[in-house]
Amino acid sequence: MVASIDYIERIVGYFGKGAEANRQTAGRKGNIVELTPELADEVMITGDLHGHRRNFNRIKSTAALAQNPRRHLILQEVCHGGATYQQSGGCMSHTVLEDVARLKTEFPDRVHFILGNHELAELADYPIQKNRQMLNLLFRLGLQQMYGPATDHVRAAIEPFLRSSPLAVRLPHGVFVSHSIPEKCDERPFDVSIFSRELEEIDFFERTGIFELVWGRDYREENARAFAEQVGARLLINGHEPCPRGFNTPNRFQLIVDCCNATAVYLILPTERELSYDEVVERVQKLD
Repeated sequence: MVASIDYIERIVGYFGKGAEANRQTAGRKGNIVELTPELADEVMITGDLHGHRRNFNRIKSTAALAQNPRRHLILQEVCHGGATYQQSGGCMSHTVLEDVARLKTEFPDRVHFILGNHELAELADYPIQKNRQMLNLLFRLGLQQMYGPATDHVRAAIEPFLRSSPLAVRLPHGVFVSHSIPEKCDERPFDVSIFSRELEEIDFFERTGIFELVWGRDYREENARAFAEQVGARLLINGHEPCPRGFNTPNRFQLIVDCCNATAVYLILPTERELSYDEVVERVQKLD
């Protein structure tokens, strides 16, 4: 059954208000959110969700933002994956994305949904295939299942929300959180202007700086060190890479966390003091 007009307009409203909240978030400078001890006591960092409803609910419960007014939450990579509609096989991850937008409207300055490659794929119509299935097509089948003739109306609301999402969150003491990092930064410096300048429509398409940022899979220590230096960081926290044990430590400059399976993890970092790499890794917790 197609959603009611009232429900559809409510969802469209969440995306519209969420996009405005993205742009007006306290600490937003250009396309980065810079958190300071004045804005936050601690930050909960999570990994790729890919439509995993149960893990999203666990994250909300663990974050307990209403009970922890000085805690911030970083979310990433919601689109593509998770449950499907029985009738069409369409992807239901759009419902998690809708709830992320709603959560952003509830806590506009404390929820930060950073752009991932699967969200970029939706913006740019960049095809992603997995297990012989076109994920973009399944996502749209899911929207069609829920919204019927209003599908284009809802998609038109989703795009500004995704486009306005920050590319990264910078924490004090040199911690930089982005979906991934570009490749071969040690051979050619990355154009870090995408973090500070006004973005244009062309920036969201294939083989641009944003594309390189969210699609990169170069986990060499030399690459991580070079990118960290270029963005003024000492520690990079990313998602993007599947982690069978929930997290990975590919080098001494990078920590990867994952939230799309039963081994999902998170970590909470304080803003008032510096932690060593080992201390940060020790804070990785299983999402119960």
